[in-house]
Amino acid sequence: MTTRVTRDGADGFPVEPGRYRLVAARACPWANRAIIVRRLLGLEDVLSLGLPGPTHDPRSWTFDLDPGGRDPVLGIERLQEAYFKRDPEYPRGITVPAIVDTTTGAVATNDFAQITQDLSTQWREYHRQGAPDLWPEAHRAEMDEVNQRVFTDVNNGVYECGFAGTQEAYDAAYDRLWAAIDWLEERLTTRRYLVGDTITESDIRLFTTLVRWDPVYHGHFKCNRSRLTELPAIWAYARDLFQTPGFGDTVDFAQIKEHYYFVHKDINPTGIIPKGPDLSTWLTPHGRDTLGGRPFGDGTPPGPPREPVDPAHTPLS
Repeated sequence: MTTRVTRDGADGFPVEPGRYRLVAARACPWANRAIIVRRLLGLEDVLSLGLPGPTHDPRSWTFDLDPGGRDPVLGIERLQEAYFKRDPEYPRGITVPAIVDTTTGAVATNDFAQITQDLSTQWREYHRQGAPDLWPEAHRAEMDEVNQRVFTDVNNGVYECGFAGTQEAYDAAYDRLWAAIDWLEERLTTRRYLVGDTITESDIRLFTTLVRWDPVYHGHFKCNRSRLTELPAIWAYARDLFQTPGFGDTVDFAQIKEHYYFVHKDINPTGIIPKGPDLSTWLTPHGRDTLGGRPFGDGTPPGPPREPVDPAHTPLS
């Protein structure tokens, strides 16, 4: 659904505080980026957050973490209900993130790439004081270039490896993935962030894949040339972001592992969830400060998280 929530409401969904609910499972990398952006921009008071559990059946994400198995705002058991409210014949997958219009109970948009960009640009009036500029005008052309390669070869590339149906398809995806990783390793050796000297959405988009690398993608998706911890610049970069407020404090490693290893029965038919890796290494010094940069530019870090991760599921506790 490529309709958008915008200031002018051109698609019938004007930006209004309290009207919409962001449904975004912590397990999903595409949804994780929306959770990070919402937190960095301080939109918690104007855009509520619904959190489905990490596992689901072919029908839909479910609200099994909530009392009674229903989202407390939308009153639904499955995200599928909000999709069918918009289109009873909706033919595609039920995906997160999705922004649901609470006045109708119907999905307003599930365009994951546009959602986060619009949170930065269309919701600006409601950003917290000190919110960072995640789409700086001066760097948008370069961001578009970087984002395109990161999406095609890395964010999506790990899935192309994991779900390849032939050896040839896997080999091609693997080679594209590692060519892009080598490019990122070189790029991040001399610069703290992907574009410019502050955190931008480009960093958020890469981070949500990197944080899932060793727990999931290295083994489960056969992206196993190297572990994240064996890539000096990328590993230090990932730790730098993880230790930055708004990033690591949104990551639920237990839900991530449960989702991939339990739901993907075609890849992992036993449903066994691995106990590793050691998460304490995410808190080791990264040394990236020596490259300069200002994480939030002229802004400030967000305050403590409103919707904290279960302390048992993160090394930050």
